Amino acid sequence: MTTTPSLPLNLGVLAHVDAGKTSLTERLLFEYGALGALGSVDAGNTTTDSGELERERGITIRSAVAPLTVGGRRVNLVDTPGHPDFIAEVERALGVLDGAVLVVSAVEGVQPQTRVLMKSLRRLRLPTLILVNKIDRPGAREDGLLDDIRRGLAPYVIPLATTSAAGTPAARSLPLPLSSAGHHSPAELLAAHDDLLLSRLVDGPAPTEEEVRAALVRHTAAGLVHPLCFGSALTGTGIRHLGEAIATLLPSPDADEDAPARGTVFAVERGANGEKTAYVRLFGGRLRARERVVLHRDEPDGSTAPVTGRLTRLDVVGDEGDLRAGGIGAFRGVPGVRVGDRLGAPGPGRPVFRFAPPGLEAVVRPAGPGRGAALHSALSALAEEDPFVRTRITADGELSVLLHGAVQREVLAERLRREFGLAVEFAPVTPVYRERPVATGEAVRELGPGPEEFWATVGLRVDPAPYGSGVRWARETEWGTLPRAFHRAIEETALGALGQGLYGWEVTDCVVTLTRTGYAAPLSTAADFRHLTPLVLLRALDRAGTRVYAPCRAVEAEVPRDALGAVTGRLAALGADIGETRESGDRWTVTAEVPVGDVRELTAALPGLTGGEGALWSRPGRDRPVRGLPPRRARTDGDPLNPESYLRFLAGR
Repeated sequence: MTTTPSLPLNLGVLAHVDAGKTSLTERLLFEYGALGALGSVDAGNTTTDSGELERERGITIRSAVAPLTVGGRRVNLVDTPGHPDFIAEVERALGVLDGAVLVVSAVEGVQPQTRVLMKSLRRLRLPTLILVNKIDRPGAREDGLLDDIRRGLAPYVIPLATTSAAGTPAARSLPLPLSSAGHHSPAELLAAHDDLLLSRLVDGPAPTEEEVRAALVRHTAAGLVHPLCFGSALTGTGIRHLGEAIATLLPSPDADEDAPARGTVFAVERGANGEKTAYVRLFGGRLRARERVVLHRDEPDGSTAPVTGRLTRLDVVGDEGDLRAGGIGAFRGVPGVRVGDRLGAPGPGRPVFRFAPPGLEAVVRPAGPGRGAALHSALSALAEEDPFVRTRITADGELSVLLHGAVQREVLAERLRREFGLAVEFAPVTPVYRERPVATGEAVRELGPGPEEFWATVGLRVDPAPYGSGVRWARETEWGTLPRAFHRAIEETALGALGQGLYGWEVTDCVVTLTRTGYAAPLSTAADFRHLTPLVLLRALDRAGTRVYAPCRAVEAEVPRDALGAVTGRLAALGADIGETRESGDRWTVTAEVPVGDVRELTAALPGLTGGEGALWSRPGRDRPVRGLPPRRARTDGDPLNPESYLRFLAGR
């Protein structure tokens, strides 16, 4: 496959924490002339870890983009997080990449997060090279590590180099010819996916090195095989071998400049003046400065909302002029932009980012008095950069933030302190429950005078809807029966009231239908409808009844054969619903639905249960009904199922 220099290769660098991916990015930029001086993670002066917090912690928190030219080919390096708490950032970045480099430490070898990353890469069939880094460190190894990689990451790994003096400062990477023979030779491994190559190996004549290379390019592009290099980001040995593989083995992106503009916003940054800069990967068409754009946002409830603006500035990464298909650009001028917003249709083979909210939350409070509004504003600003930062007001009137884990919580606290001058305290992390109606409930309240009455008539019906469908608003009344302002007041208030159900949790997967309306001109106001609608909605919910659901994660644990009993026993003790177990060689894979609050305990216990050989993948799973008495979030001055009592509490808190 030939490369097209005009189309940049958008390349991701991924790794387990501390495997050296940020150092590798820095070395590539330096080696190919994009940097005049080499930065260091330890010194805190690397290019892609531009945030002060990232430099201090030595971990990458947000994706960063850096352009360079490798072997005459333009490359945009996308440096992604490696910590498990930021796996959402990694998954988001994969959707805008054309290829990836997975970094494995020659000392620590295949680590749990390495397996998680490779599983995602292989599922997407994303062309991936492997770099075995740190060959100069004591304890570095080659042969045994290659066996571990083939067993634990991908069976079809093709070394392009070998090492000398591994484990010493004199370690070097030495290129291997593709025509090398023997067990696990390149031709033999490629023949597993190539009938023509297989016939040449069996019947002769033996394939030439050019034929083997052509097959390697084809099957690397298909994500079936993974070329592997050895090197050291610290000393620079082997980095040129990796650069050659990037330039010659990874495929060019498919892009049509004549098609309508189509792309994905994958990162958002906020400047000192509050203005947003959004990074977009363009898959088709062109973008120009001063152009008016309409972005599409896929909401958690399944709806799509437009986000509009005019591009006041457009900077093309590694280029000038218009942003063309295949490239990455940074634009300003769309104040409402958020990560995951789409320009045009997603296109074939490209994921749509529907961000399921995290299943954990923690109440956050300012350390000093009178800073509640400032904290809410700061968290709202951070949520615009990261769709996984989501806040809500609890029934106790406190501010809660949804989280993935402890490191994310610590990073969030530090960003609030450094960027907004806010010291905060987090309460213990708890699961985020949800309520779903179990039947149909309907309520009506007529207009009338008096202290407990409103100059408004509202009738609402709540019906259960399919799992995962979110909330839908419907009408059985005509628009003309009310002024439009009153219609908007009813809809906005009803949907907002679903944030606090009968037990205080968000209500989802339902259809709310407006069944009756009435008003008395000129006495009725929008405020009458805003005050009355929650009372009617909660009465309808009371009559429908709700069931509380606990969030779960769908987990897949890969464990040694002798650890299967211990792992399934721990899963059962955690209340997990164990699914399929299957054997593969000397390992077992176990699938289960685990309550989200117990995933951290399972993750912490797995190394001890498996002798450090277990790996765990997880993704959002289905909620399941709470067993026993459902937890109540709402605190009321009376019966929590009494809507009037509940609303009086909410109004007076």
